[in-house]
This record gives sequence, C-alpha cells and structure tokens, in this order.
Amino acid sequence: MTSGFTDPIQAPGTPEAAWQAWPGWARLAETSLGPFGRVVVIAAHPDDEVLGFGGSIALLSASGTEVTVVTVTDGEGSHPGSKVIAPRDLAELRAAETRAALNELGAADAPVVRLRVPDTRVEAYEDQVAARIADLAAGADLVVAPWTGDVHGDHEATGRAAERAAASAGATCWLYPVWMWHWAAPDDPRVPWQRAALVRLPPAVLERKRAAVRQFVSQIAPLGPGPDDAAILPPQELAHHLRDREVVFQ
Repeated sequence: MTSGFTDPIQAPGTPEAAWQAWPGWARLAETSLGPFGRVVVIAAHPDDEVLGFGGSIALLSASGTEVTVVTVTDGEGSHPGSKVIAPRDLAELRAAETRAALNELGAADAPVVRLRVPDTRVEAYEDQVAARIADLAAGADLVVAPWTGDVHGDHEATGRAAERAAASAGATCWLYPVWMWHWAAPDDPRVPWQRAALVRLPPAVLERKRAAVRQFVSQIAPLGPGPDDAAILPPQELAHHLRDREVVFQ
C-alpha cells in the first residue's frame, strides 16, 4: 500500500459504496448453509462472529442447526489506554454483548465457550487454541473462523488454528473476512476470490443481524470523550458488515 500507514487497518479504508458498485459480486457462487447438524463458529474477539457470519448464524439457528460459539480472546485489549474501563471489566462487558447479540440472532440457546487467550497474543497460543477447537469440533459438520489473510494477527492465528482443528476433527472449514473489507479493494489480487462464496441474507435476517451488531456498544460507540476511548467500529466500518450478503472462503 502507498498510504504511508504501516498498519493497513489503521489506514483509510475502502468506502462501502465502492464495494456496493463492484461488478464482481455476480461472479461469486452462492453456497448452501446445510443441512448441518452442528456448526462451531470461532471468533478471535467477541463481535467477529456476528460481523462476519451473524446472518448465517441466524439462518443456521432457524434451520435447527446446533450452533456453538467459541471466543478465543475476551477482547479486553480493544481500548488499551482507556481510563473509563479496566480490561477485566471490558472482557465481561464484551461477553455480555455477545450473549445479547446471539439472542437477537435467534441463537439464545447457543453455548458460548471462552478460551480466555490474551488479546493480541493468539499466535503465541496457537497450538493450544487448535487443540481446544479440535475438542469442541468433535462431531461437528462445519467449523467457521476468521480468514487467515485478514491482516490482523489474532484473526489470522485463529483461522490457522481452526483449519488445523477442523482437519483433525474431520469437519469442513470455512473462513470469513472481517478487516478485509477495510484494507482491500474490489478485485484486489491479494484476496482469493476464486474461493469466495456468498450467503444471501433475506430482509428479516438482515434486520436480525443489524439488531445483533447494535448490541456491541463497547465497540460501535465511544466509551468516553478521550481519543483512547473512541469507537473501534465507526459507521463507515460497520457499513461493510450490514449488507445483504456475507462472504466465506471455502
């Protein structure tokens, strides 16, 4: 990239209008959500699973699929300089937001397993994470996790661990992008578009997802007036995750 930013996530992102106008959507195949008996959905941080796969969780739950959600970290590092909330309290707040979001998706009965790996340090625990996911994925048809090319260390390590775990458990593995919509551009050669598949979200399901995303107040609204308490997901970023389709890499 030529923006001058060393971190693509901190650089100015691609506007959602550019994605909406992309003709490449028509080239992406649509994928079927089942029938699956049990699906394990992995998040590196609480909210990843809803941003990237929330509409699909709603569809799976409505079809009677058993969904288990695994949060690898508690997301306690999202506001490291905050004077408003301590990391341990933020972790509990984000766990409560996840439960509220799943309720909105019609997945109120979905168990949530917290692995409590330190935020920003998933790579150092990748072997342990893979082993835990493999245990949780025993008997599952599908494991879904953040994409291994998402340009976020925790997302990528979580995706790699999930791929290994799914292979060990004999389950299919899908990967969903989160930050890719920010740093990539339509037809970006860094993205494996040939592996991308669409899940269409009917209007009622999209409304469920929108309601679920609104539960993550700690991420979409400022925690306080200072710059260290700014929203992690401002409206221009959220727009990428509130469209009527989700994408997975298969």
